[in-house]
Amino acid sequence: MQLDQNDIKILQHLQREARISNVELADRVGLSPAPCLRRVRALERAGVIRKYVALLDPRALNLNVTVLVQVSLDRQVAERFQVFEQAVLDRPEVLECDVTTGPSDFLLRVVVKDVAAYEQFQREFLSRIDSVSSTNSSFALKQVKYFTEFPLSEALVGHRVDSENDETVDDDVEETSRATELRKAKESSRKSQR
Repeated sequence: MQLDQNDIKILQHLQREARISNVELADRVGLSPAPCLRRVRALERAGVIRKYVALLDPRALNLNVTVLVQVSLDRQVAERFQVFEQAVLDRPEVLECDVTTGPSDFLLRVVVKDVAAYEQFQREFLSRIDSVSSTNSSFALKQVKYFTEFPLSEALVGHRVDSENDETVDDDVEETSRATELRKAKESSRKSQR
């Protein structure tokens, strides 16, 4: 599937408000509801939209401490990486785990209720993973920015998304143009009646 301006608009709105109704979404992007829904479904099938979630406030859940943890392994071989990756996958307090370049091999973002909970996580879990040689923990003092919205732009127009279920939505473009023309005609008619 190839992204166009309408796909980008749809993605921008869904990133900000995933619970928006299809009718409202269609209105905001200038499509009629049916082609808008077809585009959303195509974006889901292509894997561009992975899932819809609710963003929770960690303070309301008593998860007040965020720790960024650099982890170095004893050897940089595939088996050691797999040991570590498998171990962290099952830990709910590990929200992110990235393989990195530089002095460490992994960067974790860990969220816990307090420093004692992190100390327990470090002592009873992290330090016991067979492949870990060292860790460096940094406690976040203040969250300056937390954003879940990807920076989409017109530069993505024409970007091809590979998908098993690749299907085109070119027929929607013609319907989109007609819907936009009808909407503009209605708006113009309303203005002239005033």
